[in-house]
Amino acid sequence: MADIKLKDLRYLIAVADTGHFGKAAERCFISQPTLSAQLKKLEEYLGVPLVERQPRHAILTPAGKDIVARARRIVEASDEVVEIARTHRDPLAGRLRVAFLPTIGPYLLPGVAPKLHKALPRLELMLYEYQTGPMLEKLRAGEIDMGVLALPVELDGLAARNLYDEAFVVAAPANDPLATKKQIKVDDLAGVTLLLLEDGHCLRDQALDVCSRIDVREKQDFRATSIETLRQMVAAGAGATLLPELATRGGYATPRGLVVRPFAKPAPTRRIGAIWRKSTPRSVAIDAVAKVIAGHAL
Repeated sequence: MADIKLKDLRYLIAVADTGHFGKAAERCFISQPTLSAQLKKLEEYLGVPLVERQPRHAILTPAGKDIVARARRIVEASDEVVEIARTHRDPLAGRLRVAFLPTIGPYLLPGVAPKLHKALPRLELMLYEYQTGPMLEKLRAGEIDMGVLALPVELDGLAARNLYDEAFVVAAPANDPLATKKQIKVDDLAGVTLLLLEDGHCLRDQALDVCSRIDVREKQDFRATSIETLRQMVAAGAGATLLPELATRGGYATPRGLVVRPFAKPAPTRRIGAIWRKSTPRSVAIDAVAKVIAGHAL
């Protein structure tokens, strides 16, 4: 085991992720011949082929797949050793990889990013955007340190804390009967054609949950990929939708042809929270970031 180097395991993981020696070499900041030679040495040491080399791509052998799964854990543990040392030197410095839902990040970050920079000037935030499923996978794999998403989710080795509750609002075409109301009751949506995001977005499930007890017609020939698409389709008169309240503030003013109305109290809400691995050495930094976000949203 002493002859296996961490960098060789990183090379193997890069090939597994990219399926290509050239792309893996670029990711590892080395030449392709060097990466290929190092993996050849690793195969010779282990006595089994790890990669099936083809003209345009590389495929892991069965042994390679098994070894990559363990190599990821080894590399993650090694990174955590370095991070632990860095954290003990200065827990509020260094890189922190934070992912946001696509229905949260664009609307939360413009306001909270300057506050994070001011409160935590030595912390370098690396920001990402993933839907819930991929975010949980990358968090558990050690590819990100913290996620900001809608709760609840299946934790399974992860920890979570509430950040804020965000109200939903109704966006409707300007000529829709809903636009004449100052406040919307959930029952007012009965019979309304509702525009929703495509499968995989938790906002879709949340909107359906809000309307679960009434007869709402979902537009069957349309699935939006983003809130901005929803907004423009509503403005074009295709139907109504539910938006998170942050998505209607500031620079995201409503376009011509669209009106936004709040729900009557108690308004339906979604709970936004932070999640992280229980084993992370970055808990101090994560807690600090979470406090700034929670304070901004209140």
